[in-house]
Parts: sequence; structure tokens; C-alpha cells
Amino acid sequence: MGESDWLAERFERDRPYLRAVAFRMLGSWSEADDAVQDSWLRLSSTDPNGIENLRGWLTTVVGRVCLNMLRSRRSRPEEQLGEPELEPTLWDPNGPDPEGEAVLADSVGSALLVVLDFLAPAERLAFVLHDLFAVPFDEIAPIVGRSPSAVRQLASRARRRVQGADRPSEADVARQRAIVDAFLVASRQGDFHELLQILDPDIVLHADGTAMPSGKPHELTGAHRVARSALMFSDRAQFAQPALVNGAVGIVVAPRGRLFLVLGFTFTKSKIATIDVIADSQRVRQLDLAVLDA
Repeated sequence: MGESDWLAERFERDRPYLRAVAFRMLGSWSEADDAVQDSWLRLSSTDPNGIENLRGWLTTVVGRVCLNMLRSRRSRPEEQLGEPELEPTLWDPNGPDPEGEAVLADSVGSALLVVLDFLAPAERLAFVLHDLFAVPFDEIAPIVGRSPSAVRQLASRARRRVQGADRPSEADVARQRAIVDAFLVASRQGDFHELLQILDPDIVLHADGTAMPSGKPHELTGAHRVARSALMFSDRAQFAQPALVNGAVGIVVAPRGRLFLVLGFTFTKSKIATIDVIADSQRVRQLDLAVLDA
């Protein structure tokens, strides 16, 4: 076996691992494949005799490629919000090993992907490589151009965002989660009567201009008007899931883990008192989101 064949075989052995790293970094199978392919092109033009740890070297390269892609993505925030894709799947059914990709996507969780998308690129890389793949901080440091102690701080800050440092009590979360779950079920099923039971009679709904076809902010008051509006949300509700939004249970709408819409709630007793519909990319970036267990 020639050196090039040996190198290709070794790379293919590590390809599933590299795809997993890139997917968690980018939240997209196609972009993950692009990053992995880029790493192969760089490897094929490098003298392998100077590489002591091939997997470590490839992890570094994929990390840098993903970091550049994330930075480029954040420089074009207008591309992050848009119409939801019709098929809310995380893998191409015609691609290689769709069953394995389904398992991987389920293990990541689209809610986690949404929260990761709120992190700064360097924070996301530090968290993904260290917390999800156990890469030491001193190996991550050269990728982001910072000291190991600075990378440790990046990962710690990201961890607090992901876990929700200011979570309300478990009892409050459970109570709010039950209300939000009921709201989602009623919205998906088009159950107007059940929505009225969940909404406070004097509820107020605020929607920013980005969320409205008119492009102008909109406000609704009263349970009947908001319930009718929620019925129009039924299609998007198929892509929705609960998450902590600024410390309270709310909803994120995120096909393929890409954020499209956020619903923030306030509660009074056992009903929803206000709904804030947020789609503007700048406002969305300022929210504090955290993952909720399924």
C-alpha cells in the first residue's frame, strides 16, 4: 500500500468522528461535509511524516475550518432567519447511513443546536471540543489563538449559557413547562377551546415587525383574538419546542436546529399572561436561551 492510499484509509477511518465534530459546530450536515472535505484537501497536500497525532491534527484543522465558517455566518446575520424548511430532518435520507445520522442528530438535540447557535464562534468551539469531545484546553488554544486559561473561560461561559445559569426553580419550570406544552398541543391540533383555557382573558401578544407579513410591529389583546392567532401558528408549531427564554419557559421554532422564531411568555397563576413573538435577528441574539430536557 502506497503512502497516499494509507493516508486516505486513515482519513476515512476518522471521517465519522470529524463529521460529528463539524456537525455539532455548524448544525448542518452539508456544511459539516464541506468542512471535512476541506480538511482532507489540506491533509492531502501536507507531508504526513511531520504529523505525530493524525486525529488530533485533523481535529485542529476541522476546528479552524468550522470557526471560519461560523464567523462568516455571523457576519451575515440576515441569513440566519427565514422561512422554515419543509422537511424538519437533520439528515439527507438519500445520503450515506441515514439511520446512523438520525441517531447522531437525536443525541445532539435540536434544542442544544439552537442554544449553541447563540454562542460566539470561539465559545462554541471551546464548548464543543472540550465538553462534547474531551479535547484538552491546551490543544484548543492554538485553534482560537488564545491561552489555555482563556479557552477554559470561554468553555465555562458557554456552559453557563447552555445550562442556563439563572434557571428558575424546578417547581416553577415544571409548572411553566406544563402550560407551554399544553399551548403547543392545542396549537398543533387547532383546538380553539383548549387555547382559551390556557390563555389569561386579558392576555397581550406583541409581535415584532420581522414576524409580521406587513413588516410592522403588531399587538393583540384578549384571549379570543390571541387564540385565533395561535391557530394560524399551527404549521410552524410542528417545528416548535420548549426552551428557557430569559429565565422563563418559552418556545423556539427551529427547523434543522436553525432558529426561525422565539416566543417569550409571562405567566399568571396557571395561564399565559403575555406572549412576545421575536423574529428580528438582532433582538434574537440578545436573548438568553437555555436547553430544557425533553
